[in-house]
Amino acid sequence: LPIWVSVVTEDWAWRMRTPPKGDYASMPLNAAGKRAADSWTAAQEGSCLAFGAPSMLRMPTRAHITWADDQTLRLETDNGVQTRLLRFGPAPADPAGAPSLQGRSHAVWQIPNQVTDRGEDTGTRSDDHWAPLKVETTNLSAAWLRPNGVPYSANAVLTEYFDAFTDGADAWVVVTTIVDDPAYLTEPLVISSNFKREPNGAKWTPKPCKSP
Repeated sequence: LPIWVSVVTEDWAWRMRTPPKGDYASMPLNAAGKRAADSWTAAQEGSCLAFGAPSMLRMPTRAHITWADDQTLRLETDNGVQTRLLRFGPAPADPAGAPSLQGRSHAVWQIPNQVTDRGEDTGTRSDDHWAPLKVETTNLSAAWLRPNGVPYSANAVLTEYFDAFTDGADAWVVVTTIVDDPAYLTEPLVISSNFKREPNGAKWTPKPCKSP
């Protein structure tokens, strides 16, 4: 599959640079969340805590998506050098292991929502629209929603919808993320991010994050 680059058309000040300490505008933080955000220091800038699953696709980045096997999509980013595994099939019964920045993701195609080129719900793929992919991620370690320390807790649940389509000659993916975290948020955080397909991987430039 191709390389997809994030197209930043909104929230530029919070995505293209590290916001100043205490800038959590538009984030539904409760009092505990604000206290945690206010503990951030400039020395933490560039930390891998800004690249957990709930926030990594909100960063300005390129994403490389490939099949790891018949039941697993691998999603890699050059900014922060992170890798997620989106697993299909029944949810595993074995222990999830230690919490991590990318957690454990279970994926399912939203087949009933497929759209054909005639607008009919026939369960077949059209030339310009695919069924959304739903991904639910748990077993996360605590990290940040923004690179200035806006937090989410280890109990956060991430739900994502990946919707791919074409517009003329351009191919796009819109990723809608929903972060549910009563520990730090007063309501679920819902954000959509846009990605455009690039012709090749010439601009793929891995840039590691700093260990927390």
